[in-house]
Amino acid sequence: MAAVRIVDMDPELEAFIPLFPEADLTDPVTARKKLAGLAASVPAPDTSNMEVEDRTVPADPHVPVRIYRPHGAQGAIIWLHGGGFVMGDLDTEHPWAARIADSCGATVISVGYRLAPEHRFPAALDDTYAVLVWAAEHAAELGIDPARIAVGGHSAGAGIAAAVALRARDQHGPPICFQLMNQPGLDDRQETWSARNFTDTPWMTRDKVIAAWRHYLGSQPASPYAAPARADDLSGLPPAYIATAEFCPSRDEGIEYALRLLQAGVSVELHQWAGTFHGSQAILSAEVSQRQIAELAAALRHALAE
Repeated sequence: MAAVRIVDMDPELEAFIPLFPEADLTDPVTARKKLAGLAASVPAPDTSNMEVEDRTVPADPHVPVRIYRPHGAQGAIIWLHGGGFVMGDLDTEHPWAARIADSCGATVISVGYRLAPEHRFPAALDDTYAVLVWAAEHAAELGIDPARIAVGGHSAGAGIAAAVALRARDQHGPPICFQLMNQPGLDDRQETWSARNFTDTPWMTRDKVIAAWRHYLGSQPASPYAAPARADDLSGLPPAYIATAEFCPSRDEGIEYALRLLQAGVSVELHQWAGTFHGSQAILSAEVSQRQIAELAAALRHALAE
C-alpha cells in the first residue's frame, strides 16, 4: 500500500524533520549510539529546585533508577523512557524526566529497564514492576504518598506502563492511581488504519515499529502484558491520560485503547494532537510542543493532587 501523503503537518515541526536521525532499528547498537548523541546535544535541564539521586532497586537483577524529587513533592510517577524497547537509558531520558518533575511538582522515578533484543519480554516489564513494588514499600523513605503513585511514559515506555497497570490489577499489586501514556505502543499486530497507511512518517515508520516488536518479542507469541491492546478485559484499571500524534503509525491503537478503557468504565482523557508526528514534542520551540508538554504536566499534577 502506498504511503499516505502528509499535507497538514504543523509548519513549525516540519522545518525540523531533516534534523531528526534516520528511523532505523535493524542495528540496535548503532541506534542506541545515535540516540545517546542526540540526547547529549540537548542543553542540560535546570535541576536546582529538586534533588536528583541515582539508586539501585534490589530486584533480580538489580534495576537502576534515577529519582527526581522536587521540594514539597508527595505524589510520584514511575516513568518509562521510549526507544522502541531497544534504545534509551537514564541519561537519554534525563532532560525529559527532569522537565516532568519540574513542571508537575511530583517525584519522578525514571527506570533504566533492560533493553531488547539482548533482554526480550518480559525483562522490561519485570524491571518496571519491581520498581513499582519497591517504591510502594519504601514510600516513607522516598517521601511519597503510597496512595499517589502513577505510571507513565513515552512510546514503548507508555506501552510498558500500560502493561504494569494490567499486571498490578491482576496480581493485586501496589495500587496505581493514574496511568499517563504519551504516544503509546500497545499493539504488535499493526493492523489499524494508521499502522497500515503511515508507512514513511517522520521518525517513526511502519518498518521501525515492526522491527521494535520483533526485537522485543523474538519468536514468542504476544501476551497482553507484552502488547496491552490484546487484553480482553480493561475494567478496574487506573484512570488514564492518553496522547496521540496525528502522523504516527501507533496513533489508532492509542485511540482505540482509550475508547476501550472508557467502555470498560475507566475514566480517560484523550488528546489527539493535530499536525504532529511521533516524538515531535522534542522540538521544544514549537508552540504545539509547548502545549503538549504543559498538558501532560497538568494532567499528572491534577491526578496526583486528588
